[in-house]
Amino acid sequence: MATFDFMLPYYGDVQLMQDAVRSVLAQTDPDFRLVVIDDGKEPDVPAWFAELGDERVHYTRNERNLGINENFKKCVRLSEADYVVIMGCDDLLHPHYLKTVRGLAEAQPGIGMIQPGVEVIDGEGRVTAGLADNVKRRLYAPQVKGRRTMGGEELAVSVLRGNWLYFPSIAWRGEALRKVSFQSEYSVIQDLALVVDLLELGEEMVVDNSATVFQYRRHAVSESSVQAFTGTRFTEAARYFDAVAARMDARGWPKAARAARFHSGSRFHAITMMPGALRRGQRDGVRNLAKHAFTSGVSGRD
Repeated sequence: MATFDFMLPYYGDVQLMQDAVRSVLAQTDPDFRLVVIDDGKEPDVPAWFAELGDERVHYTRNERNLGINENFKKCVRLSEADYVVIMGCDDLLHPHYLKTVRGLAEAQPGIGMIQPGVEVIDGEGRVTAGLADNVKRRLYAPQVKGRRTMGGEELAVSVLRGNWLYFPSIAWRGEALRKVSFQSEYSVIQDLALVVDLLELGEEMVVDNSATVFQYRRHAVSESSVQAFTGTRFTEAARYFDAVAARMDARGWPKAARAARFHSGSRFHAITMMPGALRRGQRDGVRNLAKHAFTSGVSGRD
């Protein structure tokens, strides 16, 4: 059995998905399994996978559309390997991604999460650095030169202030991932919820930015962006932050509880989405965004 699983929940653009698959097959380390779970209905996709003729690739199409959260959960259920990557169907791996991540796992046996070096690309594949990613790196991401291991309340505080992680690039220890999986009640903030759940179980993360090995694609308009302009994304976020703040208090992590209640990164994100909502005539969206940005969490601030 392969020691690494690449799980690819797929829905959307065929060409971008095929590019993502090719980037997996181009890995210099060949010891992996690629599992593609197709949640769409594009007619030529099954035949394309059949023609690949690579025994490491396993393709299945859902009988009915499951949606983002349920398809992600299916990826977790079908994973088998020691380490699992749930990559985006439009993201790209550098050829040395697996070699790099495997080396990090071997250097720290049993590490729960591995965040390797990431660069952001746009819809055309050009390396870009927009406002959201600059804020992530300059205000919220820990200043790591090379490699650093984080966990417990320290990492919980960091990601609850502002989620600077690139979820599709993370390698998860399979046993821990399958034990926790994704919470059914979240569809946009599910990645952050998973990280915090694992931290509560004592898992740690190694952050390594010594080499860029993953390309995260940020489109001008994505599912999360559409939800952001209407404000529904932040309704879910506020509900999560309220719930997790109570959990952090109960656990005796007061700094993490305060970070959750104020969630400054999420509030700032809402502010940056307001001009776009105005341009789109989303009046209700503007109100929802303003509520999240200027009133959510204020009562919990010290």
